Parts: sequence; structure tokens; C-alpha cells
Amino acid sequence: MAWLLLRYGQETPNLKRNRRFTVHYTHYDYLELPPGASTTRIEAAYQTIKQRLNGQTDDMLVRLIHQAYAVLSDPEQRDEYDDILEREAAQADVELKACLDQPFQTTARYVQDVPAPLLAVIRAWAA
Repeated sequence: MAWLLLRYGQETPNLKRNRRFTVHYTHYDYLELPPGASTTRIEAAYQTIKQRLNGQTDDMLVRLIHQAYAVLSDPEQRDEYDDILEREAAQADVELKACLDQPFQTTARYVQDVPAPLLAVIRAWAA
């Protein structure tokens, strides 16, 4: 299952929670295809990407594209891969539904302290 979701790129900061995450790509993403694409489209997409890259990219990305093509061009591996993707999607749906079904919890909100110079201006204006 090491080939299920491939990682490429650097970790990106999440601005809201200040956490880091990695984007996961599928083999279809590397070949820029929708799931269920025909073998002819897979071959054409692979050739197009090879021509577009033309040796001007890092070796890791090239290896991931070749690996994606190898899996998607073999009918048995592709069927197994599609089944795994379906199971992962179903599991993600269950997790999302469980998260959305939880009651919304409001947290206490705190008023921000007003800076002293602004407070002085407001008091002078109000007087």
C-alpha cells in the first residue's frame, strides 16, 4: 500500500492553526487524469507529461510519474488501486460525517484590550 497516496513537495504552513501538513497526491493526480480514465487517455497523458517535462525537473517527480503510469497501465494493479481509493474515500466520508454530527461547542470569547492611546482619544472625544 506504499503506492496509495504519494507525497511530493514541501510541507505547507496552515495559517489558522499554525500546524504543518503534507499534500497527498494519487496516481491520477500525477498524470492529471480523473479516476476511471481509459487506458488510451492514460497513455496519452503520460506521453504528454513526459514531453512537457523534457528532463527539466527533479528526479523524484519523474520517478513518481513513472510509478503512477506503471500502476495505472496494468489492469490488475489499477483495479486493486481503485478499490483501495474507494475504501479510503468511504472512510474519510465516515470521519467527516462523525465530525459534522458532533454538537457545535462555543468557546468563550475575550474582548481585546484597547490600547491606551486609543482609549485616551475616545475619552477625549466623548467628553
